[in-house]
Amino acid sequence: MTSSDLKNQAEATMMNAYSPYSNFKVGAAIRTVAGNVYSGCNVENASYGLSICAERNAIMQAVATEGPGMKLAAVVVTNYNQKGESGACSPCGACRQFMIEFATPQTTVIYPGENGDIETNADKLLPDSFSF
Repeated sequence: MTSSDLKNQAEATMMNAYSPYSNFKVGAAIRTVAGNVYSGCNVENASYGLSICAERNAIMQAVATEGPGMKLAAVVVTNYNQKGESGACSPCGACRQFMIEFATPQTTVIYPGENGDIETNADKLLPDSFSF
């Protein structure tokens, strides 16, 4: 599955987002090193701390299916606001740290930037990440 296919999957899953408080829908699609694809959307909660981001939603599904040794090959993130407009939005800090946990040096991360999609890797997205 190409990055374009992952983006299409992320956009389709984004439509299922539960975002009544922010009206900001986010979708993510990941491909694991094993070649499997998982997607997720953001799910908000009235108690904001209980909300879950699309990226973590997708990664949790991958771990639940492939087990704790799952590794990320690629992560693609999409979004749009209540007006149906996409905008620049990188993964939040919690999602960056979550990705690092399952990333390899080759893990690609793609997200919307000001002038189109930005492609980077997990280490550049979160330098000096926390680890044991």
